[in-house]
Amino acid sequence: MLGIFSSSIMSPPDELVAAGSRTPSPKVTADKLLARFLDANSSAISVKVGDDAQLAYSHRNQSAQLPRSFAAKDEIFCLFEGALDNLGSLKQQYGLAKSANEVLLMIEAYKTLRDRAPYPPNHVVGHLEGNFAFIVFDKSTSTLFVATDPNAKVPLYWGITADGYVAFADDADLLKGACGKSLASFPQGCFFSTAIGELRSYENPKNKITAVPAQEEEIWGAKFMVEGPSIVAATK
Repeated sequence: MLGIFSSSIMSPPDELVAAGSRTPSPKVTADKLLARFLDANSSAISVKVGDDAQLAYSHRNQSAQLPRSFAAKDEIFCLFEGALDNLGSLKQQYGLAKSANEVLLMIEAYKTLRDRAPYPPNHVVGHLEGNFAFIVFDKSTSTLFVATDPNAKVPLYWGITADGYVAFADDADLLKGACGKSLASFPQGCFFSTAIGELRSYENPKNKITAVPAQEEEIWGAKFMVEGPSIVAATK
């Protein structure tokens, strides 16, 4: 799956900007990144949301246990990869039909977060049990909400394209070719929300997240780690 967002939606993370500056490497534009994804996945579906967001996904090479899915409702768009062990109880909690899947659940969970303030984002993600990564984009408020599970069973990466767009994908090689060293693994057990404006751990919400420069031989430019005695969201 692939999500690409302009700087009007999300400012490029300073840590990834710095990583790219330390070791300059080839990059391509957001449009070329999307074109590469579509060329490599002939059955892929791409959705342009306004002028500042692009979402795309394909079922190619997906895991049967961790499928990819997409849905849109009430100007909320969601890409979801993985499976929730407690989907049944969460559907009851959010009043969803028995036929609802994970991606529809995430849209409903996001709406609850948005409309029933104060409702901390870490509560929304912290109630999810299973292996997952998701990207939610709310066109009506230009809000982006991204998260991964604590076990990193579903990989997610983020980087900065040549024209300053922030891209998220489950394919490291795809982003490496587009973002150079302005690239990192999205830290497990963490979420990013433009409504908050920063990356946070939902398992240790009071702990600060820092980025450390990666080794030269690694494909990443930086590694994000949760500080504190229980570093549960360190990237590997």
